[in-house]
Amino acid sequence: EVQLQASGGGLVQAGGSLRLSCATSGFAFGSYTVAWFRQAPGKEREVVSLISASDGSYYADSAKGRFTISSDNSKRTVYLQMDRLRPEDTAVYFCAASTYTIVVITADFYEHWGQGTLVTVSS
Repeated sequence: EVQLQASGGGLVQAGGSLRLSCATSGFAFGSYTVAWFRQAPGKEREVVSLISASDGSYYADSAKGRFTISSDNSKRTVYLQMDRLRPEDTAVYFCAASTYTIVVITADFYEHWGQGTLVTVSS
């Protein structure tokens, strides 16, 4: 059974940093694309960043230059380092896994989801 567990959210002031972790199990790590999505109140879920199984990566425009995605194969964990956080980054962040090996940025392509972790950025 594929499982993903997101952690690392919290309350931070604008300009601060957080590192989210997505611990995975139940599939050959590296063979799935793993993405971070977020959903703010009243808004649709949107992709933030991803690492594809073909070693591609993607950052949403809002994340470029501030967020960094990385993975640790030995820990089967994908991280999202978020720096220079802004109030508009406030959202529930989810990690998700897809059997598509290419870069896919639409939530519909992700078959497996972890529970969310709340990130709140105060101004």
